[in-house]
Amino acid sequence: MPIFPLPLFLVCCVVSVAANAATTVVRKNEQSGLLIWSSESDGLSVELVQLLPDYVRAVFGRYDFTKVEIERIASYCVFGSIVKNASQQPLSYRVASWYYTDRTGKKHPVKTKTQWLEEWREAGIRFSWLMLADSHDFDVGDWQQGFTTVELPPDSELSFTYTWTLDGSVHSATIENMRCAPATLQIQGEGKSP
Repeated sequence: MPIFPLPLFLVCCVVSVAANAATTVVRKNEQSGLLIWSSESDGLSVELVQLLPDYVRAVFGRYDFTKVEIERIASYCVFGSIVKNASQQPLSYRVASWYYTDRTGKKHPVKTKTQWLEEWREAGIRFSWLMLADSHDFDVGDWQQGFTTVELPPDSELSFTYTWTLDGSVHSATIENMRCAPATLQIQGEGKSP
């Protein structure tokens, strides 16, 4: 069952940039303007898809979340994430070692699934999926998907650093010049008179 509608993002343009020996491709949906960052380095493939706050509200609104909790989640910068083992050997990742850097240069940890689950339990919400797993040990060809959240408002600029372990060595890559989804979708031609 897909968590987010990836086919929506297939109409796009492509730009390639470098990130710590990683190859990063940025695709833009020409209809929505939303972006996807795909990065691969040393056996790990990561894809981060901008998600609109209204999309996040709709997803969590389908479950037993209070309006307050739905708004709190939607206030974060949320990316749909797909993490894949593109190597020919097992590898692992831990979200607790990932971080983002805001436009002032300050580093912040990525909020983990465990942190969300603890907050939801305190709010009386019993829910345990949608967020990207805290950690995973991948066999060859394995993949994982879920939401990744950073505590920034819509349209914020950031760089995203992630780490993983392959063959006993820790690897790291950074995706530069990322941007959180806008607060609302700007449709081309909106607000223009005929």
